[in-house]
Amino acid sequence: MSRFRSSRRGLALASCAAVVLVAAAPPATSAGTGAGTIASIEAVTETPAQFDDDAGGNADADDPAIWRNNANPGQSLVITTAKEGGLKVYNLSGVQVQALPVPPAPAPGLETGRFNNVDLISGVQFPDGKADVAVVSDRGRDRIRTYRIYPGRPSAPLTDVTAANAPRMFSATEADVEDQNTAYGLASYTDKATGKHYAVASQRNHTTIKLVQLVVTGSTITYVPVRTINLPASFVLPNGTRWSPCDEPGSTPQVEGMVFDVHAGKLYAGQEDVGIWKLSSNLSGTPTLVDKVRSFGVPGTYDPETDECTYGPDPGYGGKRIAADVEGLTIFDDGDGEGYLLASSQGDNTFVAYDREGSNPYLTSFRIGAGPAVDGSEECDGAMVSSASFGSAYPDGLLVVQDGFNGPDVLDPEGEPRPNTNFKFVSWDDVADETPLED
Repeated sequence: MSRFRSSRRGLALASCAAVVLVAAAPPATSAGTGAGTIASIEAVTETPAQFDDDAGGNADADDPAIWRNNANPGQSLVITTAKEGGLKVYNLSGVQVQALPVPPAPAPGLETGRFNNVDLISGVQFPDGKADVAVVSDRGRDRIRTYRIYPGRPSAPLTDVTAANAPRMFSATEADVEDQNTAYGLASYTDKATGKHYAVASQRNHTTIKLVQLVVTGSTITYVPVRTINLPASFVLPNGTRWSPCDEPGSTPQVEGMVFDVHAGKLYAGQEDVGIWKLSSNLSGTPTLVDKVRSFGVPGTYDPETDECTYGPDPGYGGKRIAADVEGLTIFDDGDGEGYLLASSQGDNTFVAYDREGSNPYLTSFRIGAGPAVDGSEECDGAMVSSASFGSAYPDGLLVVQDGFNGPDVLDPEGEPRPNTNFKFVSWDDVADETPLED
């Protein structure tokens, strides 16, 4: 999520600072999306409101993962992060079935856990059999945490199996963790050739992405580093000048939304104020910029008094599809490498669909709009889609999206709106009916 905001209902501002060079790939060349051409899809249901204040346990909905119960698809789960609110687990009706807290602070005055992103891996071999596992980035303590899924425990399906000695991802010491340049975005996958399990995490406030291998040790899971890369922090524009997204001093343009395309052996990474990168799954080779945010190349100056950026005129070097931040990358996989890459265009409350093949041509855009019973999604942070059948409610797939401004407003004792977020459940049939995308 963007670190600078103009107002509660305002658009997320693009995030000003340093400079380094790399060639930026051109944006997609098909026609831009006009306001009148974007389909609006209504959600089927939603999860309960979460409130990011003391009374609400500082719970802030962020990122979902859809776990399919293959034996009984109607009993599938949506596993979500709520930052200081921990993990929240819901059934397909949006009813909470489990809540797991973040780890406590290791000492007085230190940070507690803070869960940012979640993903899933299947078929992890434990001593007592194989199981699916939820993988979580703990931004507060700079770790990756893992939770085994027990389908036969409907009221407590997840159990923490993180090894006690799981190492820090980016911080050299526990004192460094308090700076919160920690594990932020996350994605995971299983290598089809070797059966090994991997996770990748991005570093908050920086361009760094780190790949680790997940390793079972007894009944717990730890991880070992594989490779670390840094995406570009600045870019050469067509007029020969160098540009970096506006940010506070010491920060470089971070990545959050990420997803693996296992069939293609690729990782897509959303650099929030830059665009969408495509990399090899093992982080080798040269990243390719698939699409840029519209504000790419717009000069900005950071104001420490207001903690915001002041922007100059748009030179016209940005893309046409995504209004920063780019968030919530997810893949609709309909088999054999076909399907779509979806991205949350947070700045204009839309979702952008690209083809998974070739140079990822743009396909369409849509938004999750308000319906008679469920409001829409605004400033979406995290999203996940599945093409599998989940029973009569979602026969051809399910899309779950975070809503950064859940409605209706709930007022605090002073009469001010409480920070209110949740998740919307959308039938893929409805997306396919209203857009050129198929189910």
